[in-house]
Amino acid sequence: MLRLLPSQGGRAVRAGVLLVLAALLAGCAPRQLVLREVADALATQGQAPEDDLGLARDAAPFYLKLSESVLLADPGHLGLVEAVAGGLTQYGHAFVAFEADRVASQDARAAQRMRQRAARLFLRAQRHALAALQLHQPGITAALAGSTPPPLQPRLVGVAYWAAAAWGSHIALSTDQPEVVADLPQAVRLATLAFAQQPDHGDGALAALMATLEAARPGGSLLQAEAWFQQAARIAAGRQAGVLVAQAETLAQPAGDRARFEALLREALAAADAHPSLANAVMRNRAQWLLDTADDLF
Repeated sequence: MLRLLPSQGGRAVRAGVLLVLAALLAGCAPRQLVLREVADALATQGQAPEDDLGLARDAAPFYLKLSESVLLADPGHLGLVEAVAGGLTQYGHAFVAFEADRVASQDARAAQRMRQRAARLFLRAQRHALAALQLHQPGITAALAGSTPPPLQPRLVGVAYWAAAAWGSHIALSTDQPEVVADLPQAVRLATLAFAQQPDHGDGALAALMATLEAARPGGSLLQAEAWFQQAARIAAGRQAGVLVAQAETLAQPAGDRARFEALLREALAAADAHPSLANAVMRNRAQWLLDTADDLF
């Protein structure tokens, strides 16, 4: 379901950065032009394929810090905003929050520290994405507090997806903070605006996010969440393990339906094996861990 940040070409990016810095120091090009070229390169790097989970984990901090630094100088670059917000959100899920889940039974304090760190990463991603949305569609963030925000500009769907995903993730790890939880309706409205423009965004990722948020919100309809998960599955066409893992954790596990829970996770394993990618590698690890710990969950 998630497109995780790559690490392939890390040395090339470092070399490119050094060349750019040299050009800036020598006055060989206008600063804004060079920054735009670097932003374009980093945004493209964020879409490169990678299926080595360890390599991605090790390279991610450098990529994210570099991208964030360039983004501060060019905050309107939508491709880079999407790469940074998506990268922070995915790093938080794949390498911080998941590790917290894994160690929670042995070290509850360490798990809590990891979850607090993941929450900060999600908040950081949310702020980057919301700032870009406000820049390109002034008034949109304030309008989310109302019941009928204006339609989202189609070109902002990707950034809105990551804003809503990061927002929902931050809320999920901040249930002891009522002022944070109170923002859930705004995250739902933002995801809904994006869904209205492009329901198939992210190969089913946006539809799965709609389902997850629907199940999480007070008064949410599990039937509607199920319908959105089915739509996400149709869009993904067996390519995205994350859609299946999300469905297992969001609907099957809370319902106590172990048979369906395990069936969905086995489907996720098969999808990850049939369609290698970094996102599927992450979801394969989670699916296998959930299967291995099913006795503790039911």
